[in-house]
Amino acid sequence: MTATDRSTELITVAAQAAADKLAHDIIAYDVSDVLSITDAFLLASAPNDRQVKSIVDEIEERLNKELGAKPVRREGDREARWVLLDYVDIVVHVQHSEERVFYALERLWKDCPEIALPDDAKATRGKGVEYAERQQAAEEAGVLRDLGGELR
Repeated sequence: MTATDRSTELITVAAQAAADKLAHDIIAYDVSDVLSITDAFLLASAPNDRQVKSIVDEIEERLNKELGAKPVRREGDREARWVLLDYVDIVVHVQHSEERVFYALERLWKDCPEIALPDDAKATRGKGVEYAERQQAAEEAGVLRDLGGELR
């Protein structure tokens, strides 16, 4: 069994929305052969809680506006470290970069086929590592600002 056309359509719109809000490392997996509860997972990350919320809000708004889809469940919103949007056909995980590395969901689903994503979403691969390297270089240089310019 493979992900339905509806699931693929939801994944595509959600991935583009995440890319438009500068999510990092967007990837989608067809999990329909190994899970009976959903067809696909979309994974994305961001370097701070505020951006995680922004990405989640954009995904939810675009899926509702463009496809009339509303999540049946939204979890993790308060802390914004790992927010889950459950659309039954798909589940969207937007994680803080630290949680993304720690939980490594890609390792769990690596044997599942990837779902093709829009070019903007594909271009986000490796952005989390680039961001972390720039952050580390800035901290080593004594600059205590995040890349958005805010003092930490």
